[in-house]
Amino acid sequence: MPLRREPTARQMRLAVELRRLREAAGLAAGEAATLLGVGHTQISHIEAGLTGVSEARLRRLAANYACRDQELIDALTVMATDRSRGWWEEYRGVLPTPFLDIAELEHHATFRQDVEFLFIPGLLQTDDYARAAFASRVPELPQVDLESRVQHRMRRKSALEGGTPTSYEAVIHEAALRIRVGDRALSRAQLTRVLEFSEAGNITVRVIPFDLDGFGATWSTVMLAGGAVPRLDTAVRDAPHGSVFVDSEAQLDVFRTLFRRMKSASLDPERSRDFIHRLTKEL
Repeated sequence: MPLRREPTARQMRLAVELRRLREAAGLAAGEAATLLGVGHTQISHIEAGLTGVSEARLRRLAANYACRDQELIDALTVMATDRSRGWWEEYRGVLPTPFLDIAELEHHATFRQDVEFLFIPGLLQTDDYARAAFASRVPELPQVDLESRVQHRMRRKSALEGGTPTSYEAVIHEAALRIRVGDRALSRAQLTRVLEFSEAGNITVRVIPFDLDGFGATWSTVMLAGGAVPRLDTAVRDAPHGSVFVDSEAQLDVFRTLFRRMKSASLDPERSRDFIHRLTKEL
């Protein structure tokens, strides 16, 4: 079987978790290979995400590593044996890989949480708002690339819809609600759309107002996606060179704490809707 040229973030996460299990067991890669009855290179390829691993081999590895967390093993097995191709694969070669990785992450997430200070969260954006946001980039995007990004962002909303929609909670600072990415009419339509989303049973929107006493936090965008077990949660944050996927437990705890603090500082959902409604009336 040929090696993967570009493993997805999900494939890399499986690889990282298998390496962590081996290291926790105190085994070298060569020792793990011997126990599994394969060459050292095979273990290296598995732990680099360059090749897959069968359910039988994964469970043998977990046994060799004395891992007794059955829920984790089952979750890793699902990741290893999933051969489905999601809608985002249509954009491979069209959009940068991180766009596909985020869509895949959202598709499999057990919950989604966002903290936003400057923009409306992507999952709540209208197509006009998304188009205006992408159009403001420097250097400017060619029109065909811009439209591909807008279309992809709109299709990501499928994670919040359907028979088993993902639970989603967004904490949005007042700045993001007031900044006019487009004109007044576009801003009014966007706020109205946020209000419509907030009425869905699986979506909660909270607002942090400017006049909150004692609030000095200035953070970049943070997204937290729930895994099948908490150990497989993933945080995504913006960086100058693109989106950064965070999966170490220590760093995840930082982002979980951040979200709890931002949620605690925000208005409750009903007061948040009233707040957004007032802003809409001002436009």
